[in-house]
Amino acid sequence: MISDYKLLMGDCMKSMRSLEPNSIQCCVTSPPYFGLRDYGKDGQIGLEQTPEEFVDKLVEVFREVKRVLKDDGTLWVNIGDSYAGSGKGPAGNLTKSHDQQNMEHKHSKIVPDGLKPKDLIGVPWRLAFALQADGWYLRQDIIWSKPNPMPESVKDRCTKSHEYIFLFSKSPKYYYDSEAVKEDCSEENIKDFLQRNKMNNKGSGAGSYEEARPDLARSRADYMPTDFKRNRRSVWQVTAKPYKGAHFAVFPPELIEPCILAGSKMGDTVLDPFGGSGTTAGVALKHGRQAILCELNEEYGDLIDARVRDIFPHKDQYAFLDKL
Repeated sequence: MISDYKLLMGDCMKSMRSLEPNSIQCCVTSPPYFGLRDYGKDGQIGLEQTPEEFVDKLVEVFREVKRVLKDDGTLWVNIGDSYAGSGKGPAGNLTKSHDQQNMEHKHSKIVPDGLKPKDLIGVPWRLAFALQADGWYLRQDIIWSKPNPMPESVKDRCTKSHEYIFLFSKSPKYYYDSEAVKEDCSEENIKDFLQRNKMNNKGSGAGSYEEARPDLARSRADYMPTDFKRNRRSVWQVTAKPYKGAHFAVFPPELIEPCILAGSKMGDTVLDPFGGSGTTAGVALKHGRQAILCELNEEYGDLIDARVRDIFPHKDQYAFLDKL
């Protein structure tokens, strides 16, 4: 089977209305950040006057995602936060061109009603709770820990070095392949496991592992003696990487690989309503999935195709381009 992706140019709400209900297995996306940049496109999300309006707009978008998502499908949302009136958001440790700097939105320096200058707006959790109230099952908050965060000159708080990925499901029971995303145990875990086995082999009672180290008693499901893998933890350390294509919201392929591997099977379709640089499509194709992207800015068409081919340089891979 040849993996391919479809790029729908135009407003994501209109684009998704062209998709069949229950046709998407997994949605992985990163919406525009609130009040951070003006991309010069009518109808773009992120320029709302208040965080409430911004969240309400995203709830509408993800309501349409729910319509096209299969009953056992999942939604993975990467979203960062910002401070009221600071003009600073979580763009990451990326190189900015002069044109990109000019796109920074003057509205980002305005303090919305109900907030004070320097307040952390709390956009990620505002969105998470709003989607939960709209019927989504909020299943997990995942921390994207950045070893190389963007430097900050602040002296009255810690340097921000994380963003959130929220896992939502359409139904209480949903597809999630935990085996596909297991991670290596730490050296400490392996030594602990070997010690436990050695002591348990002596039998229970005096000198048993449980008596010697009750503080380290853990579920056996956390360990696999054959390959020392464990269930993936909820803090993902992934280095932010610049991309020469010069798009702002370029999350690393390594960040969303677990989302796609856990949330879909080979041949399934993955959706990204905010196509951006095309990373979601590239990772989906790399792992044998189909992909559908929506993108408002037509200028990103060539950038998306180049990014997809950079991640998955397969000669037989191709795209369908629709303008809606």
